[in-house]
This record gives sequence, structure tokens and C-alpha cells, in this order.
Amino acid sequence: MHNQVAVSLKSNYALFSSYPNSLQNPKSYPSPPKRRFHYYSVLKCRGIEIPPVTKQRFASLSIGGGSVDDERIKSVGVKEIDVATLGNLCVDIVLSVPKLPPKPLDERKAYMDELSKSPPDKKYWEAGGNCNMAIAAARLGLNVVTIGHVGDEIYGRFLFDVLHDEGIGMVEMNEQKSVANLKDYETLLCWVLVDPMQRHGFCSRADFSEEPAFSWMSTLSIEAKMAIRRSKIVFCNGYGFDELSPRLLVSALDYAVEVGTSVFFDPGPRGKSLKTGTLEEQKALEKYLRMSDVLLLTSEEAESLTGIEDPILAGQELLKEGSRTKWVIIKMGPRGSILITPSSISCAPAFKVDVMDTVGCGDSFVAAIAFGFIHKMPLVYTLTIANAVGAATAMGCGAGRNVAALNQVMELVKGSNLNEDNQFWEDLLKVHSDAEKITLLTKVGVNGNSSPVQPASLQKVVSELIPKLERAERKQVGTC
Repeated sequence: MHNQVAVSLKSNYALFSSYPNSLQNPKSYPSPPKRRFHYYSVLKCRGIEIPPVTKQRFASLSIGGGSVDDERIKSVGVKEIDVATLGNLCVDIVLSVPKLPPKPLDERKAYMDELSKSPPDKKYWEAGGNCNMAIAAARLGLNVVTIGHVGDEIYGRFLFDVLHDEGIGMVEMNEQKSVANLKDYETLLCWVLVDPMQRHGFCSRADFSEEPAFSWMSTLSIEAKMAIRRSKIVFCNGYGFDELSPRLLVSALDYAVEVGTSVFFDPGPRGKSLKTGTLEEQKALEKYLRMSDVLLLTSEEAESLTGIEDPILAGQELLKEGSRTKWVIIKMGPRGSILITPSSISCAPAFKVDVMDTVGCGDSFVAAIAFGFIHKMPLVYTLTIANAVGAATAMGCGAGRNVAALNQVMELVKGSNLNEDNQFWEDLLKVHSDAEKITLLTKVGVNGNSSPVQPASLQKVVSELIPKLERAERKQVGTC
């Protein structure tokens, strides 16, 4: 039996790992092997196709050079892609182990090398990283494309097939180029280790390298820029810095801003280390925090970046420091979530569920926030569906293809089993009574009519959410 608790919506881990030694091709290649598949046309099943373009390489992100490809990108004005994820694509290998990996780096590396000696059965593989957000978004009926890199080997083909089966497009982030070591080109793996107490540990090659896994990437491909331009939202998280250089990530941010694509950024646990990292990392983090349209953080992450314990004050500080920021969303774990704008505070308690596994909850939560943002839903409605999607993911085991299915989300919303703690919310919100508008999702009123908090009736929210979710379900069924 699993205890019934309100699901935590916190980020969990970095998703990067070494390629198992026993599966490596011992031959040394001067350049990446030729791909057997193409990324840019797999959106056909959703009625979207990013057409192939010429292979001329761009020296920089700027599209002001006047080439034919520049003009093709400039001419793309329709944003028919809802969400594009940026980087952080990997394959998780989920294994039960008698004990979690040790903390000392040398012992940890030896532990990972030992795991790599025997290739795991394919039944233990799962799509990881930003695939979690992409799959959850696609299951909400959104048109999704992933921008990133995977190698042309068994893991890369597995990841490509998973995304294709979910109706998700994939775009190669960088023009193909020579790499000194074939391993630098291969699909990233993450060893997701679960001990008998159901605690998680993670081994990745990011643990043992100061350079990003794909440090050989320098510029965005033409297809990547076209995908960003055609997307309503581009999503990046802090783990992308383990894979891509700060300079490349900033170039993608600059381009998204230039072409009017909204930027969602979730720094995750990496935010704290980026804040004290290299000068380039610090500047990149600062720019993402300042230039993103929507920021998503746990209460602990918000405190680590601002030094402010009160999650609402921390969110308001991030809003004040941002030059384009519209929303700051604070994930409060089993308490629920808060959405802060320059003129309002919206709060929604979490749903109670039987938790199997919290991996992927935060990623799927982001997908639902994107759903609400795109459909211009009332803010507390957006939090409600996001809490439901995160909770539905926690009811399964693992992430990837195990993230929330839409029918599960609708069942949770209809069940309306909130983890209500009115005293907690009253204590938190009473010091913010000067806010222009405070809304709290609740089954009952809050302190009568004299309270500055405006209760949002759960019954009313549910009655209006269900038709939207049913439309999303019909759209999802009819995509492929």
C-alpha cells in the first residue's frame, strides 16, 4: 500500500549519463555516423511539417546576412507549434539496486562503470529529461516539437521512436560537424537507481566533467531556428546547462525573444550551482531569469536565488528583476502551487493521490502551465490543471511514457479531492493583503466576506475545466 499524500511537484535530478562501455563501437570515427532518420518532418501526424532546408551552415545566430535561408526563416510567420523544448534529451535506464551510489566522485564513477559492464534489458529504458514535459504536453492535445541532439545508435533510435509514437516532432539542434570522440556525439543516458526504500539516485557523466556534454555545439541549426520561430512557447530548464554551452542557450533565448516566442524557464536544482558557477553560467542564468516570460521554481529554489524565505515575496522579487516576466510560479510540493503576476496572487492546493513515484511530476506540471498559458485560461484554472497533471504522473511509476494520461487528469479533476489546509494559506496570505487581487481555490469560503482573499469555487472551476479537457482529448485522438 502507498500512503495517500498530496503530490510534490518538485524537480528531481540532472539527466545526463555516459554511454555503456559494452555497447560502444570500438572503431574511432572522425565524424558522426550518417543518420538513418530525419528529424524535421515527423510532425506530419499533427498536421505540421517543418520542411527540410539546405545544409548551408550559419556562422552565428543572426539571420541578418541576407542568405536565401535567412529569408526563408524570416518568412515563417505562423506559430502552429504550441511548445518547443530546448535540449535536455536523454534516455533513462531505471534499475532497482540494493543500495544507492556513493557520494565520493571516484567511488561514484566506479559504481557507474560497474553498471555499464552489462547492457540493461530494453524494458528498463525510458525517455527522460525534457521528453517528460513534451509527452505530457502532447497528451494535453498540444502540438509539440523537441529541439536537441541524440546520436544515431540504439538509444537514439529508441528515443526517436518514442517521441514519434507520441506525435512529437524532433529537430536537430546543431548542424552536423566532426567530433574528436564518437562518445561525445552519442545519446545521453541517465542511470536512474531505486533502492529497496524507493529512494532515487542518479549517475551521469555530468558528474565527472566540467564541460557540457555537447560542448562541441556552437550554433543553432537552421531547422532549430525555424522551429523556435514557429512555436508559441520554448521551454528550457537548468539541466540544459549540463548538455549545452551557456552561450548556445543564450543565443536560443535571444532568438526566441527576437521572433516573439514566449520563453518558459525552470532553473531547477541547477539554479543554485549556476548562480555560483563560471562567469558565463552566472550571466546566462541571470539573463534567463530576466528575459523569460514565465519562471517556474520550487519554494526552496526561489529562496536560493533571491535569499527570501517567503515564496510570494521571492516570486515578486523575481518579477521585479525581470524585464519581460509575466508569471512566476512557485511549486509548494504537497501544499500546491502559487502563480504570481505584477497585479495578482493565485493559489491552488494540491490534489491527494496515492503516490507511486514523483519523478517527472514537475516536468508534467510545466506542460499543463503551458496549456493554460496558450489557451488564456484564468490563472487559478491553470494551476488546478497543472496540479492535477503532476498528481496523475505521481500515480504511475517513472516518467517518460508513464507521465499523466489525459483520462487520469480528468478523473482527478472530477474527484476534486484537494489537500486543503486553510490555516496554512491564511497564514501565508495575510501578510500580502495589500495585493490588488488574491485568489485561492477552495471548496469553502475563506474567513467570510471580510477576507481580502477571493475564494475560487472548486465546483465552478471543475465545471469549466472538464469541457476544455474533453476538447483536448478529442484533438489528441484525432491527431494521428
